[in-house]
Formats: sequence, structure tokens, C-alpha cells
Amino acid sequence: MIPRKTPLEITKMREAGKILAMLFEHIKPMVQPGITTAQLDSEAEMFIDMNNAKPAFKGYRGYPATLCTSINDCIIHGIPGQIKLKAGDIIGLDVGVLLNGFYSDAAITLPVGEVPAHAKALMRISEAAMHAGIEQATPGNRLYDISSAIQKIAEGAGYSVVRDFVGHGIGEKLHEEPQIPNYGKKGTGPLLETGMTLAIETMINQGTWKIRILKDKWTALTADGRLSAHFEHTIAITPDGPHILTAL
Repeated sequence: MIPRKTPLEITKMREAGKILAMLFEHIKPMVQPGITTAQLDSEAEMFIDMNNAKPAFKGYRGYPATLCTSINDCIIHGIPGQIKLKAGDIIGLDVGVLLNGFYSDAAITLPVGEVPAHAKALMRISEAAMHAGIEQATPGNRLYDISSAIQKIAEGAGYSVVRDFVGHGIGEKLHEEPQIPNYGKKGTGPLLETGMTLAIETMINQGTWKIRILKDKWTALTADGRLSAHFEHTIAITPDGPHILTAL
């Protein structure tokens, strides 16, 4: 059974989500050539602490950092370190917070300086696919209506959708039911109902959907070394449709 939240619980998740939205606005100007991913991680942790919240990822299943920093062919779960960003890179920033017993989770992919047109296109389509999925999160629709909408946008533009990682339910736990793949058959899956809260995330690759995992057991790369882009919002299903909890 997919958990459903009360209006008060959704309000608490919105408070957590607003911190993430503000964090992204705070950190965007720092994403410049020469900065290290460790510096971005440190800034994110400080920002979350200043807002009386806790990083959701740090220590989760042994993950060592606040941010996931995924550069170029890294799909998700890139671990911050002393790598310096270079002009032309793209970087996915994935982060969650815990506030007053409830989680929110979001991700964005940003350009580092001026990036090639093909990288801009990938980021644009990945974000558009996420929003197409969110639009399907309405009472009475089916779960895989979300998945199908994402797949249609991504594959229609000539990209592939990652199949090894999925979106998810979220609330009192960082990961709840259901799993939300980026591919699926429209009109199938569990019924969507008011009060469900979901983390809808697109992981879209330029080339193959296949991946490889590094020895750290976290870092997931595209199998062919081509670029990947990651976007995510936490949303609540309301009688009026989807409400994004991780936007300003």
C-alpha cells in the first residue's frame, strides 16, 4: 500500500522542501570552474544546518556526504571530493533534508561555465521529462502514467532513460513505496490518490541506458561514457493535481 499523508504532514514536507529550493538558489552561483565538489558539499551542509534541518543523505546506508555531486558521465551518487569543476562540465546536485520528522528530496543539473549545445539540450529534455511526469501525478491516474510521460519525452528526443534507478515515495522515510521508474505503460500501475507524496526524478542519458558502478559501490556512470542529466522534485498529490514541495 502506498502511504498517504495528512495536510499537516504535507505542510511539514513543504517546509523541508523549501529549504532545498533555497539551497539550490544559494549554491548555483558557486558552481564555477575551479571549485571542488567537497567545497560545494561543505557549503550545502552548513546551509542545511543554519536552517535547523539535517542532511538526509549523510550516513544513509553509509553514504559519506550531504550532496551527491555527479559530473558529466556520472548519473547519480557521485561522492564529493577534491575534483575541481572545469568549464564545459555539467554537474548533477542531488540532496535531501530531514525537518520535523519528514523528508524532502530534490536534484538539479547545472552547467559549469559555457557548455556545448548538446549538453544544454540533454539538461533541457531531462528537466522537461520530469515536469511531464509530474503533470501526470493527479488523483485517478495510474502510477505508470508518470513513467510513460517521462519515457515519451526522453526517448522522443533520442535519449535513453536509466532503468537501474527509480523515483520513489517519500515522507517519514527517505524512500517509501512506490518505486517510480522512468519507463512504463500508460494506464497501468497503482491508482494515484490525494495525499500521496512522491519524489519524481529523471535520469536521462545521451547514449545507452546501461550503467557501471565504481568500486566505491556508490558512483554510477554511463556504460558508454556519454553524458547524463538528473532532475528531481518532491511533490504531493492534491485534489487540484500535483503540488511541487521543493520549489520556491
